[in-house]
Amino acid sequence: MSKIALVTGANRGLGRNTALRLAEDGVDLILTYRTNAQEAQDVVDEVTKLGRTAVALRLDVGVLADHAAFVAQVRTALAEQWGRDTFDYLVNNAGVGLAGSFAETTVEVFDELLNVHFRGLFFLTQQLLPVLADGGRIVNISTGLTRFTRPGYAAYAAMKGAVEVLTHYLAKELGPRGITANVVAPGVTATDFGGGVVRDTPGLREHLGSENALGRIGEPDDVGGVIASLLGDRNAFVTNQRLEVSGGTLI
Repeated sequence: MSKIALVTGANRGLGRNTALRLAEDGVDLILTYRTNAQEAQDVVDEVTKLGRTAVALRLDVGVLADHAAFVAQVRTALAEQWGRDTFDYLVNNAGVGLAGSFAETTVEVFDELLNVHFRGLFFLTQQLLPVLADGGRIVNISTGLTRFTRPGYAAYAAMKGAVEVLTHYLAKELGPRGITANVVAPGVTATDFGGGVVRDTPGLREHLGSENALGRIGEPDDVGGVIASLLGDRNAFVTNQRLEVSGGTLI
């Protein structure tokens, strides 16, 4: 029986890359998107070309009122596509790239970051627990910014810090079910996150890469492969860990 992963925000960026790396490893996918259904369908098509099955479902992680209906859709997809009532891997990846100094962060920006990155993740994971198989895995996506700092990311990094603490508790409380919980914390990576400013600005890429031991910024393949590996059978005894994928930033 094939494994099934649910990856939030998998229509682009690190979520998309993670979905494709998992498909290459023989994993089927339930992927979510917030607004761009065509991007999500493109990922489904790519997964299908790799010989795996994928379903795309719309979800705004930050809207808690929609979570119950989403979980019902997951149950329906599992039954119709796989004849199952559980999935195996949860990758909490969906996010928004909002930045601003501590002094300039508005309540509105703070609340959006909170709703998507922490509050939404917390309660979506809670709602999905009955559908996550015993012996399953959870990977929460954090950021290197919980270890080092950059101007403009106080609120964003604080939400991710909360996710990292939550992961400790998930590992402890879900351990009796054989479920592992870990964090992958990317460093600066060339995606469309935050409008793609890092990806599309050569001078900025070079500057930020010079801060890394490996002399470059990350690419999506650098991160997606790590997430897929962490979900693999060889890492079944790894839990409560934070794995930074930053090329050795500021060490």
